[in-house]
Amino acid sequence: MGLHELRLRDFRLFQELSFQPDASAITVLLSANGTGKTSILEAVYALATASSFRTSVASDMIRAGESVSEVHGVLFQRQRRIQVDLTLTRGARNTTKRMLVNGQRPKSRAELAEALPLTVFTPEGVDIVRQGPENRRLFLTNLMTDVEPTSSDVIERFARILSQRNALLRALAGERPTSSQLGELDVWTSDFCNVSDELIALRIRLLDDVAPLVAHYYHELAEDDARVELSYERSWHGDLAGALRDAFDDDRFRGHTTVGPQRDDIALNLNGRDTRRQASQGEQRSLALALRLAGHELVQQRRGVDPLLLLDDVFSELDPMRSDRLLNLLPTGQTLVTTASPLPSALHPAAVIDLTKFSL
Repeated sequence: MGLHELRLRDFRLFQELSFQPDASAITVLLSANGTGKTSILEAVYALATASSFRTSVASDMIRAGESVSEVHGVLFQRQRRIQVDLTLTRGARNTTKRMLVNGQRPKSRAELAEALPLTVFTPEGVDIVRQGPENRRLFLTNLMTDVEPTSSDVIERFARILSQRNALLRALAGERPTSSQLGELDVWTSDFCNVSDELIALRIRLLDDVAPLVAHYYHELAEDDARVELSYERSWHGDLAGALRDAFDDDRFRGHTTVGPQRDDIALNLNGRDTRRQASQGEQRSLALALRLAGHELVQQRRGVDPLLLLDDVFSELDPMRSDRLLNLLPTGQTLVTTASPLPSALHPAAVIDLTKFSL
């Protein structure tokens, strides 16, 4: 299983690129900064998620001066060949994405998660600990679909119902709803509460499953026995229906739903300290790496597959001791590594690719 071929056209810096990573070991992309190493990992990530780990603006991925960008990947799941194609088209107001899996539009997020599960390590990965809750919610969402692709149904229903409720709130423009508007809003609010219960149950179950693995990897990386705790934090008190009633006036003035799972967080504690605010950079970095390693192993356990591992210039951010510990903990399977500096001595790649040979 894994990525056997990647082809890019007018993606970021690249006019054309095609390469074949090693299917079961480590491929290193080695070149100076500014030559597009991270862009290749971004393209692979886009094949698996139809999004970027670098930007929320899709047009950023299209080469300057061009209106269309293409990413094509050939994958294998055991003996099954899968072709994934992503086309980004820059429009006057927004950028459209067209994703095909074996020539067909994927029906859900689950199809992409099944085709190419992956784990990404970046220098900014520590943001999952020290930045806002949206980073931690995204981690849960991506891991959930990698571990259990069918959970995408709940994730997509939640997003759709939240969008509909927000559209009704915007239409009120701060005014009191009419009886018909109130009736429609009540329907969407009821649906929102029901799907929220489903989504929260999935998130909590996932946290319970991954927490012991996070503790294990943190202890290995940091070489200490700190008590590692992960817990789910709701953004409201009491029952959700009551919280929505209490927040209604605020919601109609703001034009969106201010309480619910879209505002929830994960508490990450070391010996009772909130690592989001009360941890050293070294502790935060070790915990961020532990979260990624734990998620990777959980996918291996549940689905019996090795997710593709993407390491973007990670070793430049780690001291030699943590680099060695991370290398010792890296899972088996296909791995893509980018670096502008000499590789750690303990890293033994199957192939090294010099990106300066490709057209920019």
